[in-house]
Amino acid sequence: MGIGAIVLAAGGSSRLGTPKQLVTFRGETLVRQAAKAALESVCDRVVVVVGSHAAEMRRELNDLPVSVVENKDWQSGISSSIRAGIEGIVSSDLEGVVIMLCDQPFVTASVLNELISTHRETGHAIVASTYSTTRGVPAFFAPELFNELASLAKDEGARRIIASHPEQVATVEFPHGAIDIDTPQDHARLQQLC
Repeated sequence: MGIGAIVLAAGGSSRLGTPKQLVTFRGETLVRQAAKAALESVCDRVVVVVGSHAAEMRRELNDLPVSVVENKDWQSGISSSIRAGIEGIVSSDLEGVVIMLCDQPFVTASVLNELISTHRETGHAIVASTYSTTRGVPAFFAPELFNELASLAKDEGARRIIASHPEQVATVEFPHGAIDIDTPQDHARLQQLC
C-alpha cells in the first residue's frame, strides 16, 4: 500500500503579481521545494498539479521523479486542481494521499511523515495540520474520501472536507503552516527569514 502526495501548484498568483510557485526561498523555487519535500518523505508517488505558467513549472521540475499533471481548468478554482491531482495519482493500492500547497515554504518531509504516522497510529481517515485557528493542509486523506475530494466545486479546498468530518480528523501541530505566500507583503516577510 503506497502513499501519494499531491502538490497543488496551478494558481495564477493574482494577488502576488508574479507566479508564487517560482518565488525563491533559500536558493530554490517554492514549487521545487514542495516537490522535494514530498520526494524526501515516505510518499511513494508524487504528483504536481500545474496550470498557470505550466511550461515554466515543468522546466523547474524536469529533473525530479515526479508526475506533472496539467490542470487546463485551473482558473475555475482550487477544486479543479485537487480533482486533477486525485485523478493523476489514484490507484487501487493507495493507503492515502497527502495534499499540500506549494506556497507553504516550511513544509518538510518530516511534517508530511508526521501526518502519515499519525494516520497509522490513530486510524483516522483525515490528519490535518493545525496552525493559528486553522485545521488545514498539508493534510492526509484516506481512500474513502477520494470521491468527496474529487467532487469539490469552484474554490472549495480540502478544508471543507476536513470540516465536514470532524469525528474522523486527527491533527498535527504545524505552527509554521500559517506562513504562506499570497501577497507582496508575504513575500517580503519571507525574504527577511532567508
